[in-house]
Amino acid sequence: MPADTGTSFAHDRAVRDNVNASQADSTRPPRPVPEKILYEHPLNERVRTLLRLEFLFNQAAHHLQGHSDWDSRATMTCILEILAIFGNTNLKSEVLQELERHATNLKRLDQNPGIDQDMLAALLGEIQQKMDGMYGINGQIASDLNTSEFLLSIRQRSAIPGGTCDFDLPSFHYWLQQPAAQRTRDLAHWLGNFDAVGQAIQLLLKLTRDSTPFKPTLAGGGVYQQALDPSLPVQLVRIALPDDAPYFAELSGGRHRFTARFLEFSAAGERARQTGQDVEFELACCVI
Repeated sequence: MPADTGTSFAHDRAVRDNVNASQADSTRPPRPVPEKILYEHPLNERVRTLLRLEFLFNQAAHHLQGHSDWDSRATMTCILEILAIFGNTNLKSEVLQELERHATNLKRLDQNPGIDQDMLAALLGEIQQKMDGMYGINGQIASDLNTSEFLLSIRQRSAIPGGTCDFDLPSFHYWLQQPAAQRTRDLAHWLGNFDAVGQAIQLLLKLTRDSTPFKPTLAGGGVYQQALDPSLPVQLVRIALPDDAPYFAELSGGRHRFTARFLEFSAAGERARQTGQDVEFELACCVI
């Protein structure tokens, strides 16, 4: 499961402001090596968009901790890509609909004697909290950022390879030369526009992932295919492989079926080839 870094950038702004800008990036704790590598494949466009936003939020949270101008550039790129996604979809209403759907489904479990009522109440309360946060957004998400001349100038030049270099964007170059604490404040402020929706997305994906446990599965000859029941639409397919496995999973599919092929990786520039071996892996088809 992807690391739960959180998306409340504005909440930690004061702490980050006091960080020593001269601290080297090498002081960051090393990234733990996973025992298993997870592969996920969304089976509808909504989940696909949520996964992309989660990726960008996590990437932005990582680079926001850095102090170099390259970290600030990377964080800015994430902000602009997040803005582009929100500009192409009506995610505010879609996220609210998903939260309401989950709340309705969970409330049906209230009369089940085998349900932990305290845990159910806590989960429903968390969903309601995220809905309240979404309802508190006036108009379009991050609408102020879409009218920022500074951000708009960077966004326009970002479409050109190397278009954000110093001579193309002197205002961006000037901002990048400001103290790290000031750049971090600005970036955290801009990212704070996405706090409510980012936390709601994080909860939705957690509910989806946690809805179905992994089960041992075998791919004969390196390929596995499964038909799906359209009346129980699967949202997300997840595969777990040992970190020392000599192959990776390539997933494809839609509403009616999905296929997993296990390919042998080559760093020598050769095309990855499907393994002929039977592959033991773990599979979760998340329906909720």
